[in-house]
This record gives sequence, structure tokens and C-alpha cells, in this order.
Amino acid sequence: MSDIENSKVIIEGAEAKEKSIISHLTELRKTLIQCAIAILFFAIICGIFWESIFEIIAIWPLRLSDPAPRLIYTAPSEAIMLALRISVTSGIVLASPFLFYKIWGFIAPGLYKKEKAVILPLVFASTICFLAGIAYCYFLLPLLLQFLTGFATGQIDPYFRINEYLSFLIKTSISFGIAFEMPIVAIMLGRLGIIDHHFLLKHFRVSIVVIFILAALLTPPDVLSQIFLAFPLLILYTISIFLVYFAKRKEDLCETA
Repeated sequence: MSDIENSKVIIEGAEAKEKSIISHLTELRKTLIQCAIAILFFAIICGIFWESIFEIIAIWPLRLSDPAPRLIYTAPSEAIMLALRISVTSGIVLASPFLFYKIWGFIAPGLYKKEKAVILPLVFASTICFLAGIAYCYFLLPLLLQFLTGFATGQIDPYFRINEYLSFLIKTSISFGIAFEMPIVAIMLGRLGIIDHHFLLKHFRVSIVVIFILAALLTPPDVLSQIFLAFPLLILYTISIFLVYFAKRKEDLCETA
């Protein structure tokens, strides 16, 4: 092959690579726009009922505290921002199945040959794990708030600024939801060949330290909330070992068949 032909091959390869990158970026932009539209759609619906949603997600966890904290706002715009944040956050939660569908629709073709057959199971599993994490956090919040407010019983009356309290609720619940995606992430890393069950077993002790550090970063600075997050993460890590093992075994059987 002459130098001219070699140059043509190199140029054609570079052009194909550039077209591929542009195609992926275009698809990514399309995916992000569709996700934003879905969140906006559900946020508008949630905005109509934001007061009822606020009653459920913010007021209910306070009822077990003694004394019951009072919510206040100290700036004129805080009430409006409260409605917006509740609407957007609720919109994200309601739109999560669609968001996972678009995310896996973008990622799965690079991991699976038959991506259409695995997208729906991935979406279902991701949504269940995400909502399970939020539900787990939600039902533990009354106990956590009771523990946090119990230190000053009879000495200091608890008054929570609404924005700070809402930030606490959103950060904690979304953190739990994302953390519960651990088995899905483990399976994907196993699919890419980055980890296997031997790797997870070998680094089990290290993972305990990492999980508690992660729990400390994602939760308020108190021991109880860190334990509440770290304990299920350790269980999920153990489950991930078995899932990665069976996924690898299934892949090997398919290759030998």
C-alpha cells in the first residue's frame, strides 16, 4: 500500500471517528433535553399540589419529635423558593423511570449487543432501587429528627428555617436513593470487566471504611444518620457480590453455548 493510500485510510478513519463523536454528542444533547422536559412536565403537575406534597414530605416527619419543631422563614422570597424546590424535586422523583430509560438507552448500546432486551430490566431495577432508597430514608426520618431534637429537650425550643430544613430532607433522601443504586453500578462495572466477585470479596474490609466515609459525606454530621445509611450499603455491597458472580457466570454460559 502506497503512502497516499495510507494517508487516505488515516484521514477516513479520523473522519469516521469525528462523526462518531459528533453523533454521540448530538444524542447526549437530545437525551438531556428530553430529560429536562420530563422533569419540567412533572414539576408543573407537582407545583399545583405543592402544599399537599409539603405536608407529606416535610411536616409528617416532625410529628414524632418532642418538642415538635416549628418551621419559619426569614426572607420574603423563601416561601416562593420553597414551592419551586418541592415542585422540581418531586418532579425528578416522578420522572425517574423516564430518566433511567433515557440514561440506559444512551449507555446500554456500548455494553450490550442486544441493548433493547436489557433496557427495560435495567430501568425497572434502577427505578426500584432509587425509590427504595428514598422510601427507606423517609421512614427513618422521624426517628432521626427525634434523635437530633432530643438533645435540647426542655432547654431550647427548636425552630427550623424552612430552606435549611428542606435542604436537609432533599439531600438526605436523594443521597439514599443514589446510594441504593450500588448493585446496578456493580453489575455494570462487572460487565465492563473492571471488577468481578473476587475483587469485591478481596476488598470487602476496605469497602467498609469507604462506605462509612461515603455515609459521613452524604448525611448530616451525626453518628445515627451515618449508621442508617452505612448499614444498608453494606448489605447492598454483599448482594452486589452475588449479582456480579451470577451475571459473570451467565455471560460465560452464553459464550460457551
